[in-house]
Amino acid sequence: MTNLLWLHGGACSGNTMSFLNAEEPTVCDLITDFGMKILWHPSLGMELGVNLQNLLWDCVSGKIPLDILVFEGTVINAPNGTGEWNRFADRPMKNWLSDLSKVANFVVAVGDCATWGGIPAMAPNPSESQGLQFLKRQEGGFLGKDFRAKSGLPVINIPGCPAHPDWITQILVAIATGRISDITLDELHRPQTFFNTFTQTGCTRNVHFAYKASTTEFGQRKGCLFYDLSCRGPLTKSSCNRILWNRVSSKTRAGMPCLGCTEPEFPFFDLKPGTVFKTQTVMGVPKELPPGVKKMDYALLTVVAKDAAPPWAEEDIFTV
Repeated sequence: MTNLLWLHGGACSGNTMSFLNAEEPTVCDLITDFGMKILWHPSLGMELGVNLQNLLWDCVSGKIPLDILVFEGTVINAPNGTGEWNRFADRPMKNWLSDLSKVANFVVAVGDCATWGGIPAMAPNPSESQGLQFLKRQEGGFLGKDFRAKSGLPVINIPGCPAHPDWITQILVAIATGRISDITLDELHRPQTFFNTFTQTGCTRNVHFAYKASTTEFGQRKGCLFYDLSCRGPLTKSSCNRILWNRVSSKTRAGMPCLGCTEPEFPFFDLKPGTVFKTQTVMGVPKELPPGVKKMDYALLTVVAKDAAPPWAEEDIFTV
């Protein structure tokens, strides 16, 4: 039996909604096939009528072993525990989080708010929101850069806005079955099995990217979204086009630019109008290029690629 406790800080519950849509494995599979007991979850409390405060204190004292502590949402540091999202079971949420993280075998941060601070950490935010072990790309966060759970691992970060449901459940299964040691974390504490490639990997628009064939409209099934609509697929580490959402699609397949939501800097440009869906350029060259690409080489490649583009590079790849 693996005991899991899921707490919710300052956020929109998007990761809970994503979690409920997991398919491989499903939430039910976690319970029936992998012996996971959800001690408490904001939407999935398995114990009806449970005295939540007593449950939490039993976990802190060790009376109830805490195998996995999952945290969704940002850590709010409002003064004296004030703020709607900072009160939980008659204590500031950050106090529970501090106590519970010390006794948990594994601590998992789910979603951008819990990993990097996310949208609530945008300036100017008087509540000084932050992630569990990072604030944007700066290591530290609420628990500090030297924090280690009882297993010896730092906070396992599963970013995204929201995080992909199967990323969440598969990491939970890896912990429950003792296979988490087979998974390497990158420098941002993300499991490399999901974050070792760019979102562009597996994108159906790669042929358009190669020939610089662009689109300027959302929802189109042809044309690359990088050159005009600021798609961050070539710059973002995620497996969204390898492990499809609902096993069906992804943002880029639906004609929506990747927003780079698994990276610490999200939301980019602080969501200022005219920047989010417009590629920022200097003399026609995007200010941000894929890693390893030099601006001069890119400019030359663009001329050659467009000149060499075959007619079918402009075709709708989904036309039957």
